[in-house]
Amino acid sequence: MGISRRPLLLGLAIVMGLGFLVYFRLWIIDYRISADDTELLRRQFDLAHREAVDESAEWRSRFDEEMERVAECMKELNELKESRSTIAKDMPSVDERVERLQKENTDLRERLVSLKQELETVKLKCRSQ
Repeated sequence: MGISRRPLLLGLAIVMGLGFLVYFRLWIIDYRISADDTELLRRQFDLAHREAVDESAEWRSRFDEEMERVAECMKELNELKESRSTIAKDMPSVDERVERLQKENTDLRERLVSLKQELETVKLKCRSQ
């Protein structure tokens, strides 16, 4: 074994130094990419969050409008029921209007139930994102 230890150790140190430099350079590249990915993910999350909030506000607005219409119809129906008791029973126009309002009230209640279900599904969808 004619190779002395000094050049062998020097060669090993140089190889280790080059390996360290290559590893460090790869680590810096990976760090830059992952930092950019983090920023991109944050922006995407913020955008999705804003869209979800806007959509939730839209559904809430629809729900509130339907609630107002139902409350209005219920108020009108109650007024008609009260006035009906005082009006003669032979007036067909009042009966027709009451029937129409009852039908509209039923339709609005069904619409309200469907909007509530849609609102809940959207809320669950938003929470799952």
